[in-house]
Amino acid sequence: MPYVLYYSPGAASMAVHWMLIELGVAFEAHLVDIDSGKQREPDYLRLNPSGRVPTLVVDGVPRHESAALLMLLAERHPEAGFAPAPGSAERAEWLETMIFLANTVLPAMRDWFYADVDGEAAGADAVRALADRRLAQAWDRLDAQLADKPGYLIGGQLGTVDFMALMLMRWTRNQPRPATGWPHLAGYIHRLRALPSFIELNAREGLTEWLNPND
Repeated sequence: MPYVLYYSPGAASMAVHWMLIELGVAFEAHLVDIDSGKQREPDYLRLNPSGRVPTLVVDGVPRHESAALLMLLAERHPEAGFAPAPGSAERAEWLETMIFLANTVLPAMRDWFYADVDGEAAGADAVRALADRRLAQAWDRLDAQLADKPGYLIGGQLGTVDFMALMLMRWTRNQPRPATGWPHLAGYIHRLRALPSFIELNAREGLTEWLNPND
């Protein structure tokens, strides 16, 4: 049974969409237009009661949360090597970095974008300023993590951490301090944006910004 992905271009579904393309497995992709509120319609809420993307139907069962879906796909397709094997030297760092992206970076990103929607508008500027500091600290950490790496965050090859990290870094493109402002992150971003699968992902989602020149 093929996977079924419910996605919105450039949203939190992007990392899962990218990994499915890289895996080369059969999947169907269904657009959820969040700008027009399709994520709040009854048919979609039956799949995802939180009204967010992504939703990935796995063996007939809808599953959610981008980080969890990446880890699940890595477990279901170990031959791809997108996660270090249990017991390997890189496994602990992979787990730590995946949870860091999901629990620290992703919430800070949401605070930055939705400070005046999720909370009181009067306090939005303070929430956004705190989020900006937390994101800068996160990019400091990942920039340092890449200082002695050959091009990927974990294990010397493309993996779930990279799918998640690049998606989050893309979201900074219009922020005052985009991730491209960190030296090691800038090179990392350029290398990953050159991957054929990332170019294909952007084409499928109809995205034209944040690509390398001439791609």
